[in-house]
This record gives sequence, structure tokens and C-alpha cells, in this order.
Amino acid sequence: MIATVLFSACILACFCVHGNERWQESNQPQNEVKENLKEFPATTIHPVFHCPDMSPSPTVPTSVELVKAADIKVIAALGDSLTTAIAANGSTILSVPVEYRHVSWSIGGYGTYQDVITLANIFKLFNPELLGPAPRWTLHGFPTSINETGFNFAVTGHNSLNVSDQTRHMIDTFRSYPGLNYKEDWKLVTVLIGMNDICDYCKNKTLFSADNFIYYMTEMLDTMMNEVPRMIVNIVQILPMETLREVQRPSIGCELQKCVLIQPSIQGVGNSSPQGPDWGPPLLSPSMQPWRLEKLLESDRFFKEDFAVVLQPYLQNAQPPRLPDGQIDLSFFTADCFHFRVKGHEELAKGLWNNMFQPEGQKELVYTFSNPVKLICPPKDHPYIYTRPRAVSAGPPLTLHMPMVISLLLLTMSAIY
Repeated sequence: MIATVLFSACILACFCVHGNERWQESNQPQNEVKENLKEFPATTIHPVFHCPDMSPSPTVPTSVELVKAADIKVIAALGDSLTTAIAANGSTILSVPVEYRHVSWSIGGYGTYQDVITLANIFKLFNPELLGPAPRWTLHGFPTSINETGFNFAVTGHNSLNVSDQTRHMIDTFRSYPGLNYKEDWKLVTVLIGMNDICDYCKNKTLFSADNFIYYMTEMLDTMMNEVPRMIVNIVQILPMETLREVQRPSIGCELQKCVLIQPSIQGVGNSSPQGPDWGPPLLSPSMQPWRLEKLLESDRFFKEDFAVVLQPYLQNAQPPRLPDGQIDLSFFTADCFHFRVKGHEELAKGLWNNMFQPEGQKELVYTFSNPVKLICPPKDHPYIYTRPRAVSAGPPLTLHMPMVISLLLLTMSAIY
């Protein structure tokens, strides 16, 4: 019986971070879906976050290494359904087609920091005139406008091969948006993408290989660097996906989600021998995404006077939050057992903010969201966003993680024998 349910679920829909695409073809009226929505409940008022220095620079900085939080005038985000915030404020499977962009970890603009912690709301404490925070929710599969999404250019279901389209949309919007000074304003964009590539690797091992992932990321960053002045780009390492198989509850949403998480391509991630028959050569398989991304961004290729790309690694070892008895804390997860609810988005936001003010080689990693991340203030001796790449920094290099080491050893051995 269980096998039949899972098989049927796989035929009907495979979420991963795509969101439930069946809703695009649903006969349920749009207004009926809306009746199941509710605005973000102001049940928790976060304590005031205040830093000794929250002022902008005396003059607009010209160097990317001297940009304070209050100097950021524009905030944006690219990615997939983790950034569109699928179902983040919902409690049932009916919320899965809803994109709660206004509470999204990197770009949500609902209320203030005390209402919901997002990266944008933290930056609003330093610059209340910040342009770009997403003001409201949207429905996946329905047309949206910039007035609804803000500068949240993420698209539910997108892979890395789509990220250049999002980039073009962002740049075209920046050029024409009222009140945005394209040449003078400092801009911050956060990118988290690649989990759908891993999910879809089983479907097309070439299209969704690590090689192609790096190709599309490079294409995106080249476009930004060549066309956008005064920009800082956060590239956030993806979560370890194999641990999400532990997130389970007896609901149809979770049964649908299991369809993807039990596929061979997901089972291989993080195992000691990820080069099985369904996995592919080490350097091509999605398990090499983190290492390949580190190699791409450790140089000064994407660093110049008014532009920098920074790899923020805080999620690379993150494990699901657990209760004191060791069980998964399901209050962090939506009805599909995959996406984060608001409390998870808040932890993502705090971890990213902290990484931005920690130098290369000293960026803290989040190992579990069971322990809430404590926000830090920009250091007094360096009140600027850290942007200097490893190639020109004095900080110690990042260490290779065990799955990466094993993959490299296997590659070397295969070359020898």
C-alpha cells in the first residue's frame, strides 16, 4: 500500500524546491486559495537589535571594501522556492502554492525587524529607505509585478540554468526603477540556487551536472560584474540535502516530497562513496557543487574596485533542528516536509548577516538550527561588509570536507589505475 502511494505521488508531483507545480493546473479558484491565507501573525515581537555604529559613511564609498551596512541602498535576491518562501507562513498543504516572499529570509520586507527577521529587515534598521524588500505574498504560476515581488527575482522551480534570466530581469529593473541611481547606489544581491539541480540530476546527468552548475554560475557573475556598478553579491552554499530525508510526518504533503528525496541522486549526496552507477564521475556529480563553487570564488576573478562576490558558507554543514529527545523539530518545516517555515527563514537570515561581517577563513558555520543564531554587530575595528577574496587575504584557507576529500581521492586513484 505504501509503495502504491509513493509511486502515485511520484507520478503526480515531485516537489523538491520546485514547489507543487500541479497547482498551476488546479481547478480550485484562485480566491478559494486566498481564503486559506493569513497575514503573518504578530505573535512574537523580537527584541530590539541595536549596534553602536549604525550610521552610513560620511561620503558614498567608492571602494567595495569600505561599504557599511547603512551604505547599502538596494537589496535583491535570486534563487528558487527557498527564496520565494513557498508555504513559509502556511500550516496545511493548501499553502504549498503560496510564495510568502514578504517573509523570505534574504529579501522579505514584511513589517519591521521586530515583526519578522529577514536580511532586508535587518538592513532596514541601518537604512530605513532601503529599496527592494518584498512587500507581499504571490501565487506560484500566476503573473506578478514588481509592486508585489519587490526585488525578489527568484522563481519557484528554477535551476542554475535559469539564473541568468533572473539576472537579466534584475538588471533591467535596476536600470529603470524610479528612485534608484544605477551608477551611484550600492547594491546587495543574495543568490541561493542549486538544490533543484541535485534533485533533477537523475533526469539529465549532463544538463544538471556540477560542470554545468559552475558554467551557469560563472555566466551569471560575469554578467553582473560587467554590467552592474557598485554591487556586492552573496553566494550562499546550499544545505546538505541528504539530511532532509529525516524530515517526516504522516501527511500527503510529506509523502509527495519523499518521491524526490528517495531518488538515487539524492541518496548519493554525502555518502562515503557517492560515485555509484547512478551518480556519475566525481567532478561531474552534484555532490561536488560546494567544492567547485569554493574553487571558483577563492580567486580574485570576481573582485574589482566597485564589485565583489563573496561565498557565504554558513549552511554547508547545517543539520535539521531537533527536539531534546532527538526527534526532528517539525515546527521549522512546511506541510511538504521540505521548505522552511518563518522560524527557519529567520535563522537563515541571521546566519547570512553574521557571515557578511566575518572575514574569510573565520566565517561561522551553523551546525544545527536547534540553537538559535545570535546576531552580531559589525566589528568596531572593521565596520564594513567583508568582501576581500581569499586570493588577496591573509586569512587561513577553508578546509576540504570529508565527502570532497573522498571524491578527490577516488578521482586520483582512477587516474592512476
